[in-house]
Amino acid sequence: MILLVEDNPDDEALTLRALKKNNILNEVVVARDGVEALDFLCGTGAHAGRDLARMPEVILLDINLPRINGLEVLEKIRANERTRLLPVVILTTSNEEQDKLKSYTLGANSFIRKPVDFQQFSEAIRHLGIYWLLLNQSPPVIRS
Repeated sequence: MILLVEDNPDDEALTLRALKKNNILNEVVVARDGVEALDFLCGTGAHAGRDLARMPEVILLDINLPRINGLEVLEKIRANERTRLLPVVILTTSNEEQDKLKSYTLGANSFIRKPVDFQQFSEAIRHLGIYWLLLNQSPPVIRS
């Protein structure tokens, strides 16, 4: 499963289209803000009672999110025993050095700038899928 944390409907549609175009058929759960992402990961709020043994193989996290921004979400993911080992890929339009530095300082596994061109974006998603969903070995689920 992929957790896509994206508030922009156009970027969400573009990402889903790129995944489909590249035959990445994993289930995609979409959270449209930081609170929703954390609720999903922790089984709280609208996601209370969900099976926490099913965690994402990778989290695609935008930085600029409403309610709680992506960097704060990343910080909370890394602070939580159950989620701290999950692979987090920052997928953003930001090319600010400080955003890259802060992302890696907080424990991001990768920082990818969204290309403007769909072909380039699709290619980036293809490589992301190959690495994070096929080659990478996910961490074991931590039960508390």
